[in-house]
Amino acid sequence: MSYLNRDQAGLPQELWDRIDEAARTAARDQLTGRRFLDLEGPYGIGLTSLEIGADDYCRQPKEGEAGAVMSHAISVPMLRKECELSVRRVQAHRDMGLPLDLAPIEDAGEAIARREEEFVYYGQPDFNLYGLMNTPKRHEAPLSDWDKSEHALEDVLAGVSKLEESGFHGPYALVADPEHYNNLFRRYEGTDMLQLQHLKSLCELGVFKAPVEGVAVVDPHMGRLIQGQDLMVGYTSNDGIHYHLFVNESIVLHLEEPSAVCTLKGSGSKGSGGS
Repeated sequence: MSYLNRDQAGLPQELWDRIDEAARTAARDQLTGRRFLDLEGPYGIGLTSLEIGADDYCRQPKEGEAGAVMSHAISVPMLRKECELSVRRVQAHRDMGLPLDLAPIEDAGEAIARREEEFVYYGQPDFNLYGLMNTPKRHEAPLSDWDKSEHALEDVLAGVSKLEESGFHGPYALVADPEHYNNLFRRYEGTDMLQLQHLKSLCELGVFKAPVEGVAVVDPHMGRLIQGQDLMVGYTSNDGIHYHLFVNESIVLHLEEPSAVCTLKGSGSKGSGGS
């Protein structure tokens, strides 16, 4: 792991382990895509692109002409956030056992997690990367106001029906923007059952509040997450006041069956994103 430059920092491995764990724990609390999608890897920092689909001729060769067989590939983004730890506080922790505040590491881990979530749901279309909410071959269904208890189930059933008709029979996961998700804590009139409990019986992989606009029903056959480098912390320099560190990882969503996703969107929702 020489690319992390840890040997230059002069910090013991036990402290690096704590720093890594702080970043990963903070990130884990923010991540929703990993809770219902398979994660493959890590393969290492050298995974910069991922070949997808089948090799084929870019065009059929004419008589007497050599053909050119081409591969399709997508980039594997590297996510990076810089942060700092006080030199004095680190030394006080090592020499005197004083508590070490790892909040800057945790903040950076959360920033990485938010960026990963953005790639999972919206990708980076100008680099030919799409997410669950904007992949072109997904299904779509209307999204109504979930203030009325019956609307949530009706909307989700419509999405499930579209997936069933396409041969994707679940189990399903449901992701929803905060407004629609919070509405699921209403009880059905005359009962003690929350709408959330009811929908979890339909979407067995879970119902998640996610950083999306609208709602999506997902069959996990749609794809998986491919990880190059696991989330880790590296070192850049020491200016006598701070250790300058960075948190990074590399990961991409491999969309194998985009039609295993049905997005539910109202008239004011957007269908694309990424920056």
